[in-house]
Amino acid sequence: MAEFALPANSKIRPGANYPAPAGAKRTKIFKIYRWNPDDGQTPSLDEYEVDLDRCGPMVLDALIHIKSDVDSTLTFRRSCREGICGSCSMNIDGVNTLACLKATEEVKGDVRIYPLPHMPVVKDLVPDLTHVYAQYSSIKPWLQAQTPPPPDRERPQSPEERAKLDGLYECILCFCCSTSCPSYWWNGDRFLGPAILLQAYRWIADSRDEMTGERLDALQDPFRLYRCHTIMNCTKSCPKGLNPAKAIAEIKKLMVERL
Repeated sequence: MAEFALPANSKIRPGANYPAPAGAKRTKIFKIYRWNPDDGQTPSLDEYEVDLDRCGPMVLDALIHIKSDVDSTLTFRRSCREGICGSCSMNIDGVNTLACLKATEEVKGDVRIYPLPHMPVVKDLVPDLTHVYAQYSSIKPWLQAQTPPPPDRERPQSPEERAKLDGLYECILCFCCSTSCPSYWWNGDRFLGPAILLQAYRWIADSRDEMTGERLDALQDPFRLYRCHTIMNCTKSCPKGLNPAKAIAEIKKLMVERL
């Protein structure tokens, strides 16, 4: 698994140090990437010694505790705390994952936390997802059909047809996979990346969608699809246990079958 890589020409300086409260018996050090675009400073790695008896067992619990009780300036995204929304994706202990699903005790030694790698940073642990969501919009992630639906029920689908969507519809767009992919690091301006391609295949595989040909035509490009080199970082990093590499391979197979 690729470790977190800093942007070119960036430097991280030693940051502030926040010791645990007096009398804390069970502590762990969290080293957290900090950067504020408004203060003119280079990024820092702030160190927080957390009393684990004052927070829950997950890394997100520790981050919430730090923001609530130690340093209110710490900035990160979070919402559901159940591994459903994808908001709290970040790089923890060298691996892209969800902070709400990563147990603190799973990390040996200090807990090092960075934003998702090779993405512009808004502040601290918050990446700018504007570009990747524009790519998501480009694949038209909704059902497209020219045949009108039945007047009194939903569009029918057999159990076998529905089963083809398993392993696809569960994607929560956390982008842990895309930001683990070296091909996306270097070609993210044109390569769609594993998260978006998995979503593209989700609609290609849907028996109710009638635009398969048009969807495949839109992906027929030297960069949008074919910059995937099956490195498999995407599948290894997915916190939901999905297999974006397999979805990409299925798209490539359909491309060959059309020839």
